[in-house]
Amino acid sequence: MQDHRAPAIIVHGGAGHLGADDPASSGLADAPRLVGVRRAAEEGYRVLAQGGSALVAVEAAVRILEDDPTYNAGTGAVLNAVGEAELDASIMDGATLRCGAVAVVRDVKNPVTLARLVMERSNHVLLAGPGASLFAREVGIPAIENAALVTPAQRARYEASRRGSPGTKTGTVGAVARDRAGHLAAATSTGGMAMKLPGRVGDTPIIGAGTYADDRLAAASGTGHGERFIQLTVARHAADLVGRGATAAEAAQATIQEVGARLDGEGGLIVLGPTGPAGFAFNTQVMARAYSLPDGTIVAEL
Repeated sequence: MQDHRAPAIIVHGGAGHLGADDPASSGLADAPRLVGVRRAAEEGYRVLAQGGSALVAVEAAVRILEDDPTYNAGTGAVLNAVGEAELDASIMDGATLRCGAVAVVRDVKNPVTLARLVMERSNHVLLAGPGASLFAREVGIPAIENAALVTPAQRARYEASRRGSPGTKTGTVGAVARDRAGHLAAATSTGGMAMKLPGRVGDTPIIGAGTYADDRLAAASGTGHGERFIQLTVARHAADLVGRGATAAEAAQATIQEVGARLDGEGGLIVLGPTGPAGFAFNTQVMARAYSLPDGTIVAEL
């Protein structure tokens, strides 16, 4: 008999549209975005299979995606209007409702880890800008140059955007997990919108908008148009639907449909409840994702 409270994880690598130069547009099965989400889900599931917590699993998965320049998070994040990377991240523990987040961070390699330390080693939920950087030094996270986060590909996209060329839409990364004890957790990380105004903050570090986890409801992580996700508090909305009896898949689909219908917003969502399989939905051309099956097999899809 299948254990519907078995460990499970699902990760996303952003929802968006394929550019002409995207390997996935030519049907390559091993397109970089698929490889990365698979690696992240495998690492997160490894943590769960060894008895680790959902919180540790989502942080581990998101760190892999932050370090992969394929995605818009950490190294390889998109650049703002003045050509700099500004990072946002959040994490939430469904067992305790503890959460932590950082925004407008310019000098940290893995903002999801800084967000977890805000949760565990401060009295706050959200730190931003220079304050987040100061806290990072206090808890032992070394500073890096902003240039170290900028890849040649993103610099080229920035220069093309300055010349008026349309930029390739890229998205946030995230993970949600359920551990052997049935506890849930969620984490999300992003570089935000390409060519955004300096200091712009989207949904990712806003608990309830881009990230949410509650053992009594569900865990969710979103990717897409942050302003629209904030308006509908997307992650909490999806979790509430699960709490009222929807499956994770039904909750994700209904929530993304509402984003499109009410606000003409684009994006995607991954959801995992206290029992049952993970669910996801998106209203863009693709959303890179990978998730575990009950036997531990990892499936990666665009």
